[in-house]
Amino acid sequence: MNINLKYFLITCLLFFIGQTGVWFQLNAQFMWEWAKRNPLIMSVVGVPFTYVFILATGYGEKAFQGLMWPQRFLGFAIGILMYALLTHIMLGQGMTTKTWISLTLAFMIIIIQVLFN
Repeated sequence: MNINLKYFLITCLLFFIGQTGVWFQLNAQFMWEWAKRNPLIMSVVGVPFTYVFILATGYGEKAFQGLMWPQRFLGFAIGILMYALLTHIMLGQGMTTKTWISLTLAFMIIIIQVLFN
């Protein structure tokens, strides 16, 4: 099976956007007092990101020619990558050996899903 590169790249971009948005939605409470005081409003902020994930899933289905597992693993791996990166940059939490190993495994998941179709 061949991957449709155009849809694959759109899927990746949408997962990056969605995972980044959700990271801020969930972790804004640790950076801004307003977000901490308004969890209901912050939960509503998640609606557009849910839409982005729905789009990513649709494009992923096209990218992997109907297969659902590759896009699920892709979304998971991008989520791990973005979580580690944003937590390090925005919250100043260090990157431990355990984190680097986990990031390596996440990257390997992406490679496996792309190369072994």
